[in-house]
Amino acid sequence: MGSDQAPIVYACGALAKDLRAVLRASGLGAHIEVFYLPANMHNRPEAIVPKLRPLISAAIAAKRSVFVGYSDCGTGGQLDALLREFPGVRRLPGAHCYEMFAGAERFAALHDDEPGTLYLTDFLALHFDALVWRGLGLDRFPHLRDVYFGNYRKVVHLAQGDAAAINAARIASAQLALAFESVGTQRDGLRHGIEEFCASS
Repeated sequence: MGSDQAPIVYACGALAKDLRAVLRASGLGAHIEVFYLPANMHNRPEAIVPKLRPLISAAIAAKRSVFVGYSDCGTGGQLDALLREFPGVRRLPGAHCYEMFAGAERFAALHDDEPGTLYLTDFLALHFDALVWRGLGLDRFPHLRDVYFGNYRKVVHLAQGDAAAINAARIASAQLALAFESVGTQRDGLRHGIEEFCASS
């Protein structure tokens, strides 16, 4: 299969490290093309669908198979509405990447245990300063901490075993004056989604 015929994955840039690990472990990386969208769209989920629409449309017009490397991710169902326009195009499972990493049952248990939880993936922990602290203006207006996070009680880091990410998540929780917990998770949701896509392409 030539590169012009290869299936395409349009994925959130925040998943780049994890998706590369999945592709490397599965040996599927040579068979698909992956394009990463800006990770800072985590802060602007309303931009996800407008960004994806022309990309998916162009790929379908070129007879390419497409997979969307996003969960709903705050689009409020708009991503699923978009994908209904393109039969056969699927996305990652779950409401967000936190559920995808933890698994639906485990995430529900974590949420039930403490609804006031801020979740961090490895990526968000390592880029907390840029995406959250400075991204939300807390470096300039620290009083906004209570506006944004006043109802939170703890940080749960959904960890992939990266010691630097665990340390960054612990520092982030201290900055926010929240309790900290690190929970080991897997990439099964991501792996299953990609494997099913490749098997059907």
